[in-house]
Amino acid sequence: MSSAPPLDPRAVEILACPVCGGELSVEATGLRCSAGHRFDRARQGHVTLLPPGHRPPSGDSAEMVADRVGFLAAGHYAGVTGALADAVADGPAPTSLLDLGGGTGHHLAGVLDLLPAAAGVVLDSSPYAARRAARAHPRAVAVVADTWARLPIADLAVDRVLVVFAPRNGPEIARVLGDDGRLVVVTPAEDHLGELVGPLGLLRVDPHKAARLAATLEPHLEPVTTAVHRERLRLDRAAVATLVGMGPHARHLARDDVRTSLDALPEPLDVTVSVRISTYRTVSTRST
Repeated sequence: MSSAPPLDPRAVEILACPVCGGELSVEATGLRCSAGHRFDRARQGHVTLLPPGHRPPSGDSAEMVADRVGFLAAGHYAGVTGALADAVADGPAPTSLLDLGGGTGHHLAGVLDLLPAAAGVVLDSSPYAARRAARAHPRAVAVVADTWARLPIADLAVDRVLVVFAPRNGPEIARVLGDDGRLVVVTPAEDHLGELVGPLGLLRVDPHKAARLAATLEPHLEPVTTAVHRERLRLDRAAVATLVGMGPHARHLARDDVRTSLDALPEPLDVTVSVRISTYRTVSTRST
């Protein structure tokens, strides 16, 4: 029998059946819609919401998730989480949140800690991440789904969508946001991790990334505000290794090569964290 915490009914209300789009309710083994489609809850606590025969794109590996857990648990990105929470809380207090591509649920958990009346869903394609996210916060439900397909989320169901270093599905985000809802996106600025790019061979941030972000969201969403969060971290080599291992760089760099490169660098290392926090709303023509 699973020892996973109970599913928060307010978070379940956000969800929709991936087969028929109907409302989901909690039953002994997982979730069920009124048409009889059932979705068992995994022993670790997450639920997979995919249509029959549909497979999501490959997500983060077990090693990447382990590195993410270690790095975030050490508090290195607490400033990013705080800046995200400030943006999410701006305006009328939201009560329903969707963390799209939310990985282990760490950032959503930090936001929920500051919003005691809110509940949320972490949606990610990686089952390894979802296992961690299932226990990230008592008011969060973890779901494995395809972020590029129709989301298993009800129409107009959420007050805020969070996207932190993850892909954005503009049409679907617009569909699930309530009329006064907001999308809050965190993306790396050009100087993010700049000290590590050359020595470790990291991918460079596209200087046109902000423009590309806007292009993927328009005409479904329009910009409201943009802020920059920048700070300097002092990290030992082990922390830098987990930082590299938890993100997209891990798909291009061998772990042994990263460790070899780190051995040639001083310790501790000064590393710049620089991100843009952009807020969007649905275009005003939606209701007409």
